[in-house]
Amino acid sequence: MTAKAVMVLGTTSGAGKSWLATALCRWYARQGLKVAPYKAQNMSNNARVVPGLHDRLGEIGSAQYFQALAARRVPEVRMNPVLLKPEADTHSQVVVLGDVDAELSRLPWRQRSALLWPRAEGALHALMAENDVVVIEGAGSPAEINLAASDYVNLGTARASGAACLLVTDIDRGGAFAHLYGTHQLMPADVRAQVRGFVLNRFRGDAALLAPGPEQLQALTGVPTIATLPMWRGHGLPEEDGIHDDPGPASTQAAPQGGPAALGSGPARGRSDDATTGAGLHIAVIAYPRISNLDEFQPLRQLPGARLSWAREPRDLAGADWIVLPGSKSTAADLAWLRAQKLDAAINTHRGRVLGICGGLQMLGEALVDTHGVDGNAPGLGLLPLVTVFEPDKRLRSTQFRFSDELDAPWQALTGVQAAGYEIRHGRTQPHPGLPAPRVALRNAAGEAVGWQADRVLGLYAHGLFEQPAVLQALFDAGVRPLDAVFDGLADFIDGHFAAGTLAGLIA
Repeated sequence: MTAKAVMVLGTTSGAGKSWLATALCRWYARQGLKVAPYKAQNMSNNARVVPGLHDRLGEIGSAQYFQALAARRVPEVRMNPVLLKPEADTHSQVVVLGDVDAELSRLPWRQRSALLWPRAEGALHALMAENDVVVIEGAGSPAEINLAASDYVNLGTARASGAACLLVTDIDRGGAFAHLYGTHQLMPADVRAQVRGFVLNRFRGDAALLAPGPEQLQALTGVPTIATLPMWRGHGLPEEDGIHDDPGPASTQAAPQGGPAALGSGPARGRSDDATTGAGLHIAVIAYPRISNLDEFQPLRQLPGARLSWAREPRDLAGADWIVLPGSKSTAADLAWLRAQKLDAAINTHRGRVLGICGGLQMLGEALVDTHGVDGNAPGLGLLPLVTVFEPDKRLRSTQFRFSDELDAPWQALTGVQAAGYEIRHGRTQPHPGLPAPRVALRNAAGEAVGWQADRVLGLYAHGLFEQPAVLQALFDAGVRPLDAVFDGLADFIDGHFAAGTLAGLIA
């Protein structure tokens, strides 16, 4: 191994590991170094299609996808060799080096680690042999003493890489010094010795008021607090863990010193055919329990003047101009939840736009048919005359899409628009043979129909379209800050809040 490794550990999930690792990837890449991200195991239903092994496509967690782009690298499966995609509270689909492993998916949780770590460790060693720096993201907390014997994601990876470790905590939650001290003390002594600094994330107020906390913590642990990072909700990256409701549009939140002042540009006016023109467009996304690929809605959160909200009950849809049914890792179960919440009636009577993406598209159809035990059987919402059949093999595709030349209102602004995106799905959808066929709205590069329209309702199998400038321009006459500028903003931010020489010193 020739690379130096820097590892971001956290006191809890949601402490800020993912975005800090992304910022470090861009910071080190700007020093002229060859950088790769790595996370041994990610648990997330936010996934991206990337190059895999043996000239095949695979999938990795979205966080490592963005980290690779920040490092100015092509994302690939070794950067996240194990991806767990929760399908229920006690079951996850296991993806190893980009491919679903059905046998491992059936194994009990504790029996997997011994089988998964050799695959993950091989990917780590390969990346370290090919790069100058590997930026590693931990998972959850490294102090889960009930899991320590099998924790290869934090402890095993730290040992195998010899990484200089940072331990980050969310000070906005309170109890930050106790979190740092307790986590440090519960870590095994050898890994504890690798911790080079504490990071206080999401601080609001006068940093001088922290004294003498950092000094007392260093006296107790021997570890300095090397950065206090101000609260910054508008940094431009999607949240890695679940749904985080914003208190307001990103464009109205002042950026801390070292970050860009606004991430959006241009008015969110909508088009003349939009149900609502002018600022104040309200887009409500149905937040079912197994929601997937929600990171693709980050650009909508950045639209100036627009409001994106998460809907869990009918009253959350009040006043919405758009309703979006996003992807789902368990379409039939999430559809049952939607009905139990009585959201089905609210969706059916909504007079504005309704958009379904992947699992959301499947729910909008007439029926879900599952003869292989992949997802489940269920009647659909009946808003699109389509039938979805689930098949054992998952389709992974990164491709170009083109909208039809004959779209009807209120979606005609998308007529002829071309954009890149990706498909991740088990379902195969066709028009219902006994009903009038809907209009084909979207085709992929192979010419296959992957989107349909019926009046105000649009269903698409394409993920990632809101990340495409052409789509944003067509729908909203607006754009958002390019990803590359977001990454540079993150690097500038940490450069301004870590002491001079600290980041370079981690790889010295």
